[in-house]
Amino acid sequence: MAVTHDELHHLDGTPETALLAVALRLLQGRIAVVSSFGTESALLLAMAAEIDPAVPVLFLETGRHFPETLAYRDILTQHLGLRDVRSIAPSPGALASRDPQNQLSHFDPDACCALRKVEPLDTILPPFDAWISGRKRSQATTRAALPTLERQPDGRLKINPLASWTPRDIDVEMTRRDLPRHPLAALGYTSIGCAPCTRPITEGEDPRAGRWSGMEKTECGIHQPT
Repeated sequence: MAVTHDELHHLDGTPETALLAVALRLLQGRIAVVSSFGTESALLLAMAAEIDPAVPVLFLETGRHFPETLAYRDILTQHLGLRDVRSIAPSPGALASRDPQNQLSHFDPDACCALRKVEPLDTILPPFDAWISGRKRSQATTRAALPTLERQPDGRLKINPLASWTPRDIDVEMTRRDLPRHPLAALGYTSIGCAPCTRPITEGEDPRAGRWSGMEKTECGIHQPT
């Protein structure tokens, strides 16, 4: 079942400050959070945990993450009392046939993301009518027009409750809540994906400049530029 017209109308009329709480309660059992457990992820997860610690949290375990990210996932899960964090991995058979040497990211990063992120997410999402992302307009020019609600072609709804938050807003609120920080944040990593395709940023670069650096690629494929 997709999100109904009445549900969408109700969410569309909800102030952004209350959107996460309303969505989690209105669509309980039909909604999930998709999280990278990156540098800013703790805030959205903390806010969700306060409302419903049993909300499913989907983490795409690509097999190419920094060890620090996997450790951070476990630390945050325990710290926030999240009860249903699911690590979603690509099919072993698909990995063996399409990337047996873990080299696909070096010559076809789009195919690597499709294999390790897009397809696993497509496999796990069908039970859910809506999912929540932590994307923000301030993260990159390709996200500057990001809406809070995105109706997907399949009828599913994507919700971006922190769309208008700035890096300073995030930092201040994470500090106020005394949330654990991703260990790579102190080393200049502002947006963290798979290790082969992520670098620290330099002064003046946008927060996502360290992702697929030197390529035209800006998104892994589970999101599209807005």
